[in-house]
Amino acid sequence: MSEVFRGVKGRDWVFAGVLTALGVVLMVADVGFSDAEVAGAIADGSMVHTVSSHSPWMIPLFACATIPVLWWRRGVIAVTGIAIVVMVLHDAIFGWVTRCGAGLPLVFVLAFLGAIAYERTKAWIVCALTALLSVVVLVFDATTGLSALGIALPINFIVFGIGRAARHRATLHQELSIRDAQLRQLRDERAALMVADDRARLSQQLDGLLQERLDQLTAAAESADGLAPAQAKALLESIESGSRQTLDDMREIVGLLRGGDVTLAPAPTVAHLDALLARGRAGGSRLTVTGNPRSLPATVELSAYRIVEHLVTALADRLDSPIDVAVRFEDDALEIRVNGPVDKGADVKAAVARAKERAKLLGGSVDVKVTRGRAGAVALLPLLG
Repeated sequence: MSEVFRGVKGRDWVFAGVLTALGVVLMVADVGFSDAEVAGAIADGSMVHTVSSHSPWMIPLFACATIPVLWWRRGVIAVTGIAIVVMVLHDAIFGWVTRCGAGLPLVFVLAFLGAIAYERTKAWIVCALTALLSVVVLVFDATTGLSALGIALPINFIVFGIGRAARHRATLHQELSIRDAQLRQLRDERAALMVADDRARLSQQLDGLLQERLDQLTAAAESADGLAPAQAKALLESIESGSRQTLDDMREIVGLLRGGDVTLAPAPTVAHLDALLARGRAGGSRLTVTGNPRSLPATVELSAYRIVEHLVTALADRLDSPIDVAVRFEDDALEIRVNGPVDKGADVKAAVARAKERAKLLGGSVDVKVTRGRAGAVALLPLLG
């Protein structure tokens, strides 16, 4: 049974349920409509033909045309074809009865669904089939007959046009989302390349420094042969001092390689987070800064900004639930907290993965918890020097 309803969504049940309910109500009215009432309706012009049948079997047969709307996602053409076949049988078996009250809404729904489901050729096939279905619904309709076709067909084409416009807008939005994701990825890759380039430069600087200092220490040690004790002592002290200076320089460069003050300008910083929240977010969103605010190494500033940016993209923009960002400057780390409602259409896992990857570059971490439609993230970036 689960395989039969695979891919059927809640709105599909609504479409099929409403159309089936309309059909049942209309067919029940046809069954209970007496010949005297029909004659009176014809006399006052509200009907164009006498009712041919009052059989209760017209109720389940009509439902056979509306229930397949449940599976329109698997093929609107097939569903429309089934509706046409069922209506032809309904016409042939029961003749003149009122069908327009439920048959025409079925036509319009199928026209809209076909317009949003298919590319141009198949969409126009559905449009033609729904026009044919309109004819089949009205040809033996006791209330209107084919006279209503002059209204039904234009409405059918209007609904079809609305569906095509909706599909075009959805496709455009999807393409823009894909391009936005690609641009974000390229931007992150560019930042990573910039960091890697600076690290490569610093590595070369470290290698050159070590080579130069080792050469100097080697030359000084070789010159110690034959020196008086006092001179040898002074030389060893200079070697010790040079060695300590070399170690200090190495620590400084290694600190830069692990996330220190590397030039990446121009690049966004923690100071730009306020502008990030203000751009396109709910008016109540706020940024809180605590601790000892100060200028941080460029890689930390850039990574902090990107982490908040990645997390904010996964949060919803609702006036009743603003986004809170708290930044705390500690002595040895920068703590960032982001809280807010989760956007239904957001790819939370992808946003968190990008934020964690950015934090990992600096040896930091990002922890995210999502409960009851709200997300809370804590990022820690070490401040190494």
